[in-house]
Amino acid sequence: MALHITGDAEADALLTDDPLALLIGMLLDQQVAMETAFAGPLKIRERVGAIDASTLAHAEPDRVVEAFRIPPAVHRYPGSMAGRVQSLCQAIEQEWGGDAAAIWTADDPDGATVLKRLRALPGFGEQKAKIFLALLGKQCGYAGAGWREASAPYGDPGSYRSVADIVSPESLTKVRAYKREVKAAAKAKKESGS
Repeated sequence: MALHITGDAEADALLTDDPLALLIGMLLDQQVAMETAFAGPLKIRERVGAIDASTLAHAEPDRVVEAFRIPPAVHRYPGSMAGRVQSLCQAIEQEWGGDAAAIWTADDPDGATVLKRLRALPGFGEQKAKIFLALLGKQCGYAGAGWREASAPYGDPGSYRSVADIVSPESLTKVRAYKREVKAAAKAKKESGS
């Protein structure tokens, strides 16, 4: 199944075809627009020359930071996010033999196991891990037992909560509206002192 997250055919093709690129896009998806985050792997590949765990894990850190800084920047925080991407790639190389897809394919894992594996990655907390698991289940063909429950509420059918639900410009609009509602509710709660 082809992903349609960034609005850029080449960036989306890379996300569709390369599990590490998709994982890096998810890592970058904080404090920038989703399209910017998920377009990041293509920029990294173009600037570093490759997007594989070994190359990125062993690249000179200053070179990776520079690749992140070249306009248009990969992320609004190029230094820290370059370091996080390198840490992620080091973990994938050391723990998964450089194969990002092994996180959700090795030993035919169920949803709870994949969630645990994702949470163990540098830069992946509970929410990011659940969103990525939902993305795997909803759009990437992952069918491990209990994936919807493990990724809840992001795995809920018919929801528009995250990148896992973006399949078209219309669904992107719905996800953005949901995110705005959540931010507004959080702001109102904070202002009311609750």
